[in-house]
Amino acid sequence: MDRGLSGRYIWPHIETGDPVTKPPLTLTLAAPRGFCAGVDRAIRVVELALEKWGPPVYVRHEIVHNRFVVDGLREKGAIFVEDLDDAPDDRPVVFSAHGVAKSVPDEARRRSMVYVDATCPLVSKVHMEAERHNEAGLQVIMIGHKGHPETIGTMGQLPDGEVLLVERAEDVAGLEPRNPKQLAYITQTTLSIDDTAGIVAALRARFPAIVGPHKEDICYATTNRQQAVKAIAPKVDALLVIGAPNSSNSRRLVEVARAAGCAYSQLVERADDIDWPALEGVRSLGLTAGASAPQVLVDEVILAFRKRFEVRVELLEAARENVEFKVPRVLREAP
Repeated sequence: MDRGLSGRYIWPHIETGDPVTKPPLTLTLAAPRGFCAGVDRAIRVVELALEKWGPPVYVRHEIVHNRFVVDGLREKGAIFVEDLDDAPDDRPVVFSAHGVAKSVPDEARRRSMVYVDATCPLVSKVHMEAERHNEAGLQVIMIGHKGHPETIGTMGQLPDGEVLLVERAEDVAGLEPRNPKQLAYITQTTLSIDDTAGIVAALRARFPAIVGPHKEDICYATTNRQQAVKAIAPKVDALLVIGAPNSSNSRRLVEVARAAGCAYSQLVERADDIDWPALEGVRSLGLTAGASAPQVLVDEVILAFRKRFEVRVELLEAARENVEFKVPRVLREAP
């Protein structure tokens, strides 16, 4: 059972009934891993909304990108929709942790809906940065992934044309800003630290006067999880990242592991997705989880390895996290 980040871990012996000698495996577990404060807050928002108003509570988009989490909330009475038009006026609606364009709460208010915004506070910080730059007369360049809910929500804080999107360093050459001397940049919070640094360098080279954030927009949890993977990747034969295919921060962890020297780095949603033939002969394995993957899925994967290997678990702790975000006031008030 996982006891948190204190370093005190107890891994129970699992009787499999298999008399065959199992090959040894050193499993290096990354810390931090799994839920970040923003994800934990978003899940609590939906649970508290269900307690306060009863089911059903509508949630615009997956509250976080993890099927296991979403299915668990669905069983409790949450109904997930992709558009506000799919939610009735007379039931509460929750906006996902990724954030939404300003037009979404505007529409909810127009319809007199009860709504709760579960946007991660670190994403909200980027929204406010975009607004400040706009008020200062600067056109904003956003470094992010086209079509990702967070990117859509952040770009939707400003009028059309006020935010230009770049996904790669090569995109910088094709930018056509209104005034090259009046620019600022912001970033999606779940990007690769190294890739983003390359894009920022390209922006500064072409637009020397560009204004950047006082503190990097990539969130602490993304940074810490990537640093842990960087430390583990060169030391293991393979590395698995537990996370959903549509989870940006989870996919970045796979890329970071490969760039750091682990050729076999794969994303799995849960134990059933592990490609066991591909791991034949592996004697050392790294294991981490994206910021929206719960610890129960990590335990499930470790158990699956214990059934096939004589596992020795090591912990590599890159940082300790004690961040906690309060839920919105409406959920802390008495009914």
